[in-house]
Amino acid sequence: MTVAEFFGCALLAFGPPLAMFSFTIAVEPIRIIILIASAFFWLISLLLSSALWYAVVPLQKELAFGLVFSVLFQEAFRYLLYWVLRKAERGLEKITTAHVADSRHVFAYVCGLGFGMMSGAFALVNALADAIGPGTMGLRQGSEHFFMISAATTLCFILLHTFWGIIFFAALDRQSKAHIAWVVGSHLFASCMTLLNRYEIYVVSLISAYSVLVTSVFLAFRMVGGNADNISKCFSMN
Repeated sequence: MTVAEFFGCALLAFGPPLAMFSFTIAVEPIRIIILIASAFFWLISLLLSSALWYAVVPLQKELAFGLVFSVLFQEAFRYLLYWVLRKAERGLEKITTAHVADSRHVFAYVCGLGFGMMSGAFALVNALADAIGPGTMGLRQGSEHFFMISAATTLCFILLHTFWGIIFFAALDRQSKAHIAWVVGSHLFASCMTLLNRYEIYVVSLISAYSVLVTSVFLAFRMVGGNADNISKCFSMN
């Protein structure tokens, strides 16, 4: 049963992102390179936030302290990744068949997914290691739904990072401070709501995170020029 739980939670959290990677990123080598680079940037943000947490000894037991600064570091490195990508556009033009200026939204999507997949891997790997056995019932007297909730939360944040990346990059191109504020503010809100999980108030944290996800999907869709006609064309046979 533990093996089934392991694979079920792993596929719930990483199944959709892996499908997105297979169908939209693996088809072009430059996208794979950008995905790996964005994952590396997220790792650096984690390293710096961990160093800060380690340095401030009095607040090491306060999860909110580490969480808030971790979010701020992630957003700072999202901006740094945007800056590096824009500086590298001329070089990218020489190694890809696509016109980089016309592929900005695609590269923003790739960067966001890279951020999300690395974030999700670090968020869930320890839980999955416990889920595989030898036994998980009553893990530290917690809820029996802990692993499923963790997987669902991880999936949500992977998708959130993907759409936050699209919104953030487009907002910087347009100098839209409101959308930049949405990305940073909603990231802080969704992350802070996960602090309720220690009290097993899973419903509130999940509803909050997925509500932010729905709103972010809509904003990202609108910012890349999406409309009702685009949706109908996706299902058209022509």
